[in-house]
Amino acid sequence: MPKPENITALPPEPHEAMIKRFGKEGAFIPGDDTNNPWVPFGDAAAIKHLAFDIRNNSAANILWVKGGGRIGTHKHRGVVSAVTLEGSWGYYEYDWVARPGDFVYELPGTAHTLYSDDPNGMKALFWLNGAIEFFDDNGKYDFTADVFWFIDHYVSYCEANGIAVNKDMFI
Repeated sequence: MPKPENITALPPEPHEAMIKRFGKEGAFIPGDDTNNPWVPFGDAAAIKHLAFDIRNNSAANILWVKGGGRIGTHKHRGVVSAVTLEGSWGYYEYDWVARPGDFVYELPGTAHTLYSDDPNGMKALFWLNGAIEFFDDNGKYDFTADVFWFIDHYVSYCEANGIAVNKDMFI
């Protein structure tokens, strides 16, 4: 197809100038507990938040469930993936147990109840896409956790405890 005469050729790689001017090159998120605290999540768990992407309604975090703990039944509205870092965990509804190095992915619409009966508990890195609906022990809807819930969970805890909010977490 011939090039229209009234269009000027763009300089090579024009997107590089825009990326340099407006883009974010990435970030370093410290894993230490002082700069990146464990935020309580119920009685038996805590979350170390790592990233919040409001454009895609996604969040990355490390979930720590202490030995003998569980996370209430929940239903995913997006894909979730996880890598087990420490300990072991599973879902009451499935017949597998995830151990360090194991990869788990969950599809939209799946509902399950996470538990860890490992005496040392478990830690797993999760990348969550979409909302998660939580239900109480009677199966009644309790609350929805989406990227905005995770942001509020982190920011509220930091502000209440005099911890600087790490703006690099916001993609």
